[in-house]
Order: sequence, then C-alpha cells, then structure tokens
Amino acid sequence: MASATPSAPAYGRSLAGLGFNLIVRDIEQQLRFCTQVLEAEIFFRTDQFAALRLCGMGFMLHADATYRDNVLRGSLADKDARGVGVELRAYEVDPDKAEARARDGGWTVLAGSADKPHGLRECVLMDDEGFVWVPSRRLEANRP
Repeated sequence: MASATPSAPAYGRSLAGLGFNLIVRDIEQQLRFCTQVLEAEIFFRTDQFAALRLCGMGFMLHADATYRDNVLRGSLADKDARGVGVELRAYEVDPDKAEARARDGGWTVLAGSADKPHGLRECVLMDDEGFVWVPSRRLEANRP
C-alpha cells in the first residue's frame, strides 16, 4: 500500500493505458471477491470507491451512489448481472487456486480449471454482481 494517498485529481491524472471501472451495488462484497479470490491489492478505498491492482494493472470500483449523475445510472438500476458479455481476464492469477478460493467462499464457478487449446489454463468465475472473471496462466511450451 502506498505511503501517501493521492488526491482524486492526482490519481486521475496518473492513469494511463487501458483500464476498467466496475460500478457495483456493494463495495465491501466486491472487495471480498477481488481480494480473496483474485488476490488483488487495494491501493486506496473509501466507503463508495476503491482503487485496486491486479496483475500489475490498476482498476476501480465505484458504488452505484457515486454514479447518480452518470449516463449509466438508469441502465444499471434493474440489472441482475451487470457484466454479461464481458470477460475480465487476469492472465497471471493461478486458475486452480482462484477456483478453490471461489468455491470455498461460495462464489459461482461457471467453468472449472482446464487447459485450453489457445495455450492457457483457465477457469471462469462469476462474482455477486454478475461480472465474469477468467483467471489464467500460460501453459508450458511442451504442453499442447
């Protein structure tokens, strides 16, 4: 964890490359999934916002209440599964360990860990918000 917490404008200006923000009903529940199952690190948090790191990349969680003036607000209100059609892929998270942690924590395992023809071992997990996560690792070169 960083020694000094940046201001919101400083944090915003520090972002680069590709990132993602998950708008969630329950920050605490989402943080449990991200930290316990995926082993993400919390960089900064409040009761309505969290900045995390996973596989060397930063991402954010915002509670619904922070989006009251956002164009997405109305389209999120009645959605059970918010992440339908999107896979959040974590390429350096051990799928076997993540699957075990998800099962132990009562989260949904859509597909158990398996070697795939595209050179990855992966599993498919769903968090309480309906976001689909795919922890994966590269297969060794001598494996199919």
